[in-house]
Order: sequence, then structure tokens, then C-alpha cells
Amino acid sequence: MKKQKPASLVLYVGLVLLALWVVRDFIAVVAWAGVIAIALWPLLRKVEGSRWFTGRTTLIAAALTLAIALLVVLPIGIGIAQALREAHDVNEWFRSAQENGIAMPDFIQRLPFGVHPISAWWQANLAQPLRDSAAMKGLHSTTVMTLGRHFGARAVHAVMVFAFMLVTLFVIFQAGPRLSGSLIKDVRRAFGDDGALLVQRMAAAVRGTVSGLVVVGLGEGALLGVAYFVTGLPHVALLALVTAIAAMLPFCAPITFGLAALWLFSQGSVAGAVGLVVFGSVVVFVAEHFVRPVLIGNSTRLPFLLVLFGILGGAETFGLLGLFIGPALMTVLMVLWTEFVQ
Repeated sequence: MKKQKPASLVLYVGLVLLALWVVRDFIAVVAWAGVIAIALWPLLRKVEGSRWFTGRTTLIAAALTLAIALLVVLPIGIGIAQALREAHDVNEWFRSAQENGIAMPDFIQRLPFGVHPISAWWQANLAQPLRDSAAMKGLHSTTVMTLGRHFGARAVHAVMVFAFMLVTLFVIFQAGPRLSGSLIKDVRRAFGDDGALLVQRMAAAVRGTVSGLVVVGLGEGALLGVAYFVTGLPHVALLALVTAIAAMLPFCAPITFGLAALWLFSQGSVAGAVGLVVFGSVVVFVAEHFVRPVLIGNSTRLPFLLVLFGILGGAETFGLLGLFIGPALMTVLMVLWTEFVQ
């Protein structure tokens, strides 16, 4: 009997590892569905507690899953529709550049330094007809077709992952309180009350991170959208949407409003470009250093530095999914450290 227990443990561990290896391509799908479910769990419980939706778990799960799908599909659809509307103008510009080259913008002559080297490079590489340039000759049909197939394969893979994530999310929502109750019960049985409390704090960390990243990102996008409108930029709604998505990632919003400011500068609107950079910098500074750490730190009870390390380190290690996993792991580290020093 004494030998059977270690053998059983080895067998169980081996079977679990084998099962994880079989479903390895779907682990990220389940993780994304879990992050979204954790973030929306309080809303799910609140809706289920309403007398209008009592016993309608499938309807609630379908509605929440559809809402998540629309939140992702609609912005992408708007962006594609906008790109198709601009495709004709872009094609005409590309043909003109092939035949006549690209004229050097006037703002280059107003740069405080580097005017002559930039002008010389532009005249040598872009001012001449692009059909004769080495760069254009390198874009032969085989290269373009290869790039197109690669992009198409990546797009199909992303669509399939998103579809499986929605199915998984629907199943999690449909399981509802039974799933959370069973999970906490099993964790308490295996690791005691401290283990159950740790899992709950990890869930709170994920929920707080989602709130901190998404809510702050949407706020930055809205404020900078107003700035885009005031400075006279075209396609304000699309630019604000792109900025909001970029702002959900730490320190990425400056890329979008920086490019917008550069476009304003190239059109001769120096005051608008400077104003946009100053306003955007203030918005990002306040959001990244005060609002976001407060939202995430209060829910996880983590200091700002651990929140920042968790987000950036998680993103570097696990990609986008690490933005939410990182703070949860930092919460575990903080709990273990607190118990150790007590």
C-alpha cells in the first residue's frame, strides 16, 4: 500500500501532463475566456439575482457572450469599412508615386536641424519615380503573394481562436455559480482556507487589472478624441478608437497621438501639433501614474511598483495575456511574503 500511493501520484501527474500537452493549443483560449469571465463575474451574479432573469442562465450566457463578440467585431468592422473607403485614394496616390515619386513635404525645410541630409536622402530615394527604385523592384509578385498568404493564415488562425474563446466563454457563463462554488470548494479541500482566499485574491487582481487597463484606456481614447476634434484631424472617431485600444497597453498611447501630431506638423499646423503632444502627455501621465495604479492597486492591495512590474513583466513573458496574469502572480508573491514575515 505504501508503494501504491507514490505510484498513483506519478500516474496522476503523468496523465495530467499528457492531457495538458494534448490541449496545449487551446490553453491560451481557455485562459482568455477565464480572464473575461472573471472580469464580468460580478455582473453575471447581479443579473442572475434579478427576478427577471432567475433561472435563465443560458439566455444570460448567450447575451454576455454576444456582447463580448460585438465589442471586438464592431471596431474591427468599422476600421475595415473605413480602410475600404480610403482604398481608392490610397491606390491613386500609390500610382502617382510610382510614376512621379513623392514630393518632399514643406515642413522638412522648417526643421531646426538635419535639413540638408534629409533633403538629400529624400531626393535620392523618394523624389524619383518609385517604379525604378530598388525597394519597389524587391516587391515582386512572389514576395507579395507570400506575404498575402502569411497574413491570410494568421487572420484565419486569429478568427478560429476568437471563435473557440467565445464558445468557452459561453460554457463558463452557463455553468454560472455552480462553477465558482465547485472551484472554491475543491481548492479549500485541497489547500485549506488560505488557498481559497489566495484564489479569490488572484481573481480580484485579474478583475482589477481588467478595470485598470480597459477603463483607463477608454478614458484616454475619449479625452484624446476631443483633442483630435479640436485640432482638426480627420477620422476623429476611428483615431479615438485606435488610441483607446493602444492606451489599454501601458505607455502605448503616445505612439498614436505622436503620429497624429506628426501629421498635423506636416500639414503646417505647428500649434495644433504642439498642443496635442502637450495635452496627450498630461493625459497619459495622469492616467498611467495615478488613475491606473489606484484602480489596480486598490483591488489587489499591491504597491504601485509591483503593479507596474507585474503588468510589464507579464506582457514580456506571456504576451497580451500576461497583462492580466502578471498582477495575479504578484498578488501571490505579496501574500506569500506577508505570511513569511509574520
